[in-house]
Amino acid sequence: MKNALKYDKKTDLALGLWVKLARAASTFGKLTTANIKSFGLTEPQFSVLECLGHLGPLTSGELSKKMLVSGGNTTVVVDNLENIGLVERIHGKKDRRIIYVQLTAKGKKLFDEIFAQHAVYVSKIASVLTEQEQERLALLLKKLGLALQAQSHNLKE
Repeated sequence: MKNALKYDKKTDLALGLWVKLARAASTFGKLTTANIKSFGLTEPQFSVLECLGHLGPLTSGELSKKMLVSGGNTTVVVDNLENIGLVERIHGKKDRRIIYVQLTAKGKKLFDEIFAQHAVYVSKIASVLTEQEQERLALLLKKLGLALQAQSHNLKE
């Protein structure tokens, strides 16, 4: 017999959801991080390559927003990727004060080689759910994320 505290049904349901969501996200994250490390990259490095590979040149600020990390962290990651020849910084053509980060030819080649492999891996581990279940879960997670973002924003005001 379990000695777990019981709350009302609504609270128990929410707590169970939280635990299951946290465990699933943690396990999914560990598996994908291990796959990324197999390419010799850190998660933030992979994220920069992925953003630039799919979106093209971006400013550091735009990269930070896409990656949901601080500007300082993005600068360090971009510096490291620049040092190994995977990205470069270029001045804007219209406004030379704006500096964009873009993939080098070497970075583009690496992105093309590894992202498809990573996508297949993610698809494989997600395949425990049917395509319909993946679509439904993605919609529910988006709904949850947007609602929580709005609540978080309202708390700051």
